[in-house]
Amino acid sequence: MLGQFGRFDGNNERVLVAEAVLFDAAAVTAQVTEGIEKIQQASSTEELKALRSQYAGADSAMTKASKAIGSLPNDQKKEAGKVMGKLRADFGRAFAAREEQVKAAEEQAALAAETVDMTQPVTRRPLGARHPLAKLMEDVQDFFTSMGWIIADGPEVETEWYNFDALNFGPDHPARQMQDTFYVKGDKAHDAAGFVGSNMVMRTQTSSDQVRSLITHGVPLYLACTGRVFRTDELDATHSPVFHQCEALAVDKNLTMADLKGVLDKLAVAMFGEGAKTRLRPSYFPFTEPSAEMDLWFPDKKGGPGWIEWGGCGMVNPNVLKSAGLDPKVYSGFAFGVGIERTLLLRHDINDMHDLVEGDVRFSEQFVMGE
Repeated sequence: MLGQFGRFDGNNERVLVAEAVLFDAAAVTAQVTEGIEKIQQASSTEELKALRSQYAGADSAMTKASKAIGSLPNDQKKEAGKVMGKLRADFGRAFAAREEQVKAAEEQAALAAETVDMTQPVTRRPLGARHPLAKLMEDVQDFFTSMGWIIADGPEVETEWYNFDALNFGPDHPARQMQDTFYVKGDKAHDAAGFVGSNMVMRTQTSSDQVRSLITHGVPLYLACTGRVFRTDELDATHSPVFHQCEALAVDKNLTMADLKGVLDKLAVAMFGEGAKTRLRPSYFPFTEPSAEMDLWFPDKKGGPGWIEWGGCGMVNPNVLKSAGLDPKVYSGFAFGVGIERTLLLRHDINDMHDLVEGDVRFSEQFVMGE
């Protein structure tokens, strides 16, 4: 069928001629056959795309032959159309079949490469983060260590003498009631201070460590006590029955409120950055006289910059010095305490105490770099 129309050229091959546009049935058939053979040997979708462009694209022999049909005499167009239709169909079937095979092979290879053996033990370890409370406690300790102070930590189960009596809490002080303090049954033996049957309590402040250190280390003494304390508070957004404190004590000759204020201002800057400062408001604490509430200048306070309560402080009560065997006429001292949780809440704009105690790892992950 291919050679029954047109004329013979110089090589006796049948060619259709129409206004200098050649339709060479034998040549285009050879090109398509070559393309089909290469398609069957292709091993990737990218290679198949390149072959389709080469043998069926805009510059291919099939496209040029199809364009030449329009210039043929009317009695030759039908036969030429049949030739091109068959060639395109053959090429398309070969391409589609090989494409399906190649895609299936590539998909299997990809699945094999991405296969995960779920029975194998997990080797990856997520990046952990220390709890910000522990990190802040270390920051506070580093501050006092840099000034040459010592760090102390005493028992969490304490005698009433160390927790209350030595700190000038009278027998009827409200803090000594069971509504405020966790009591532990005593063993009726002599305690460290020589009292028989002194009740044991969960320490309500780390001040008991200060008395212990005054007795064991003597003076002069510059001491910071950080640790966990216990009070019968309900857990809410700003309170917890278990929390952490830092209490500081300095006992030496000729210490004044001016020395206390200087240390407080330096601590504020260390915790909250340049621009932080403190002020003192008269108050009352059994273990200090005079006593003051310590306020912190807080630029990020809700409603605008302002003062916010941070802790308590004052000059050590002479009765506390006497409890440690010191002469208050020779020695003086100052003491102050701040809540670690409160400092953390203020410093990082945390609004709920629950976040600190519920153990959700996503909370600690915010502090993975120790910020």
